[in-house]
Formats: sequence, structure tokens, C-alpha cells
Amino acid sequence: MKPLTEQQIRAAFVNCTKGEATRLAVPRDLADRPWDDLDYLGWRDPQAPDRAYLAVELDGRPRALQLRTTHSGSWQARRSMCTMCLTTHSGGVSLMVAPRAGRAGQQGNSVGAYMCSDLACSLYVRGKRDAGAGARLHETITLDEKIARTVANLAAFVAKVSARV
Repeated sequence: MKPLTEQQIRAAFVNCTKGEATRLAVPRDLADRPWDDLDYLGWRDPQAPDRAYLAVELDGRPRALQLRTTHSGSWQARRSMCTMCLTTHSGGVSLMVAPRAGRAGQQGNSVGAYMCSDLACSLYVRGKRDAGAGARLHETITLDEKIARTVANLAAFVAKVSARV
């Protein structure tokens, strides 16, 4: 992924108002992120633990989503699989819910997906972050194919959120 600036990220949000995009918390360490190893930039709001965000480049332009996540509970101790990168975690997967773009989102419609709670799918796929024993199933596909699958899953999620119905 190409590095994104704070201004590019704020302008890329598809499911919130410009005012909301201006006020949300963007990471201060953008220059220090491992951009070469990222398929998307994901982060949690340190001031609001139930808010998360992601930015991805699709078709040559950045798109960003505002997400809400569930609070931790005892049910999260179960092993769950991220629907983006297919990594399994014990307590490390959260339901991320994004309001749909446009009028549908204003009417309360949303799209959800189970994702790595730390939004580090790219690092799990590449083996740069460890989710523990049994987190990555043995597959016969190449790393490039795993990366392509993760990007395709993410693109499908972004498309569902962005669709103006």
C-alpha cells in the first residue's frame, strides 16, 4: 500500500460526514507505519474504544470507513475467525459494523463483518504478527494469493458499505 497522509485519509471517508471525518482521530504515527506490509490501514480510536477506522486503496484511490465495534465480553474467549484474512484468534476477533454510505446509512442501515480486533490482518497474513498456536491454517496457496484474497474480501466489504441503495 502507498503511504497515505492525514488529509488523504480524512477525504477518503465514504460513510460519514465531512465534519465527522474532520473530528475523528487519525493516527499520529503515519510516517512510522509499515506501509510496504499493509494492504489497508486500520486503527482504533484511543479515546473511544468502540470506534475503529480503516483506509484502503482500491482502483487507485483511497477509501476509508468508520466502524463501530462490540465491547469485550466473556463470549470473546472462544476461538473465532476473521472474515478478511482468515486468521483465527482466541478473543481477538470483533464484529465491526459500518454504517452504509448515503441515505441508507442515514436511515440506520449498516454492514458488519468479523475482523481482527487490532485490524492487523496484513501483518497476520505475512507472518509479521503472531496470533498464537493454530491461528493460521495450513494452506497450499502462495503468500501472494493469500494477500489477494484478503484484499478481495476487504474490497467486497467496502463495496457493500459504499453501495448507494
